[in-house]
Amino acid sequence: MRINKPIFIIGTLFFVFGFVTWLSSILIPYLKIACELSTRSSYLVASAFYISYAIMGMPSASILKFAGYKKGMSLGLLIMAAGAALFIPAALERLYSLFLTGLFVLGTGMTILQTAANPYITILGPLESAAKRMSIMGICNATASIIGPLLLGATILENADDIKVQADRASALDKMNILNALSHRVIFPYSIMVAVLILLAIIIFFSSLPDMNDYSENESTPVESNNKVSIFQFPHLLLGVFTLFLYVGVEVIAGDTIVSYGASQGMSLSSAKFFAGCTQACMFVGYLIGIAVMPKYISQQKLLKISPLLGLLFVSIALFTKGLVSVAFIALLGLANSPVWPAIWPLAINGLGRFTKIGSSFLIIAIGGGALLPLLYGWLAEKFSPHYAYAMVVPCYLCILYYATSGHKIGLPLKNSDT
Repeated sequence: MRINKPIFIIGTLFFVFGFVTWLSSILIPYLKIACELSTRSSYLVASAFYISYAIMGMPSASILKFAGYKKGMSLGLLIMAAGAALFIPAALERLYSLFLTGLFVLGTGMTILQTAANPYITILGPLESAAKRMSIMGICNATASIIGPLLLGATILENADDIKVQADRASALDKMNILNALSHRVIFPYSIMVAVLILLAIIIFFSSLPDMNDYSENESTPVESNNKVSIFQFPHLLLGVFTLFLYVGVEVIAGDTIVSYGASQGMSLSSAKFFAGCTQACMFVGYLIGIAVMPKYISQQKLLKISPLLGLLFVSIALFTKGLVSVAFIALLGLANSPVWPAIWPLAINGLGRFTKIGSSFLIIAIGGGALLPLLYGWLAEKFSPHYAYAMVVPCYLCILYYATSGHKIGLPLKNSDT
């Protein structure tokens, strides 16, 4: 009974992660119209959010060390509320830079929460079933990531195609009024978000959630760190950080670009706005499969090997087809991606012992891949096409495959490596 309540609380936080994170798939085409942006500039939406992980990963670990995990989580939620609140003046002024600032602040709060929640759920039980617990958290995340874009899309992208046509044909003054009205649509949903985040912060603060230090890391993590003096003496962790960097970039590209990609394939935004939910639905199915098969029928390491192979297959089909078929296989990347996050975490922190917390901070910093790789996709989409720009994920999947097969073993004794 002791761990059921912490798991429920952390599951709620993972729901928040999914809801907030995947709103970018709707915000990118929305702000592209409302703020009159180029394709490449519109992908700064994803970059502003995810770059906060790279910048704030290490400071977040210090905040949690000073404040403790429960107070730190409450603080993270309040910071997220502040970021969501910035959307209100940004919408009133139709100021893209302020939207980006709000996204960065939202990401900063998420960084604190992720730094606490991911290692927490990993150590709440045996290492061999850690990926299964992470997959359960993924269900919470994926459920919210389906609901969030659908709700926001229905609110702010309603008749967006007609509005764009009207704005293009209108006089300068009428165009400004049309785009201002579109910009104001975001105020109500983000006001609701502010209230919910503040309420969650209060609930977490007064909850009975125990500090992570109450659980001995030695119970779930083999201690191979007694003769180590630096986190940089764990090559399997460093490779895990790089692999996670690439993976998050691929995951964000698959989820955040698909709406715009659907539009580039001749579909209306009113229809394409549902594609983001399709990507997350595929991830949802993947998490369910992970929960069903790990570790009883297949190890987390073996499932991690299958994932990039599926990713390479799906993206190849997407590149050699067009229209709805191509969009569908981009959505299916969600299925291929779903085992990666749950599997890399326990493999990367395996054997860290007293370095587990700092190692987790490094893995949080790796989420910054979601800031840089979508920008590269945006550049390739403008230079070539949104279709062929997806070729950039091929080398990323190859790197994930390397980590799954041998990279996670480097530097570990045989008893802690995948056999």
